[in-house]
Amino acid sequence: ERERERERERAMGIASRVRLETSMGSFVLELYVAHAPRTCENFYELSKRGYYDGVIFHRVIPDFMIQGGDPTGTGRGGESFFGGKFADEISPLLKHTGAGVLSMANAGPNTNGSQFFVTLAPTPWLDGKHTIFGRVCEGMQVVERLGNVVTDARDKPRDPIKILRAVALT
Repeated sequence: ERERERERERAMGIASRVRLETSMGSFVLELYVAHAPRTCENFYELSKRGYYDGVIFHRVIPDFMIQGGDPTGTGRGGESFFGGKFADEISPLLKHTGAGVLSMANAGPNTNGSQFFVTLAPTPWLDGKHTIFGRVCEGMQVVERLGNVVTDARDKPRDPIKILRAVALT
């Protein structure tokens, strides 16, 4: 079953995993192409094109999440691979059940762009509001370290944490 899913992903031209190499270490994200194909395509294509390279994690809240993907570093910027915003792909099968869930950040329904977050704990109040499109499958200890950095009053890390490179894997 898993092999058939990987074959479908390859046929779609979408990697099933992306490695984020950050200034604090690397972690790998498994993408849920079967549940959120357009969202995964967006993340994969932005990664492949170097869109996330040099971008900071602009918001870190311990025991909640780390957020990045905004090239302006403000939390108000970024656009999708498709141009502008795109629709949610919320699956009732996927929930924010614990640490390591990869989800799209948004400003309300159907406002997905380039920003994403990774949970650091269960966040059930986000279910049905944010598209879940993957999970951390390697390097969770790096994500945990990111989640414990010193931040300012606006949850921005005092010392910038950069995505040095996003690499699409098979």
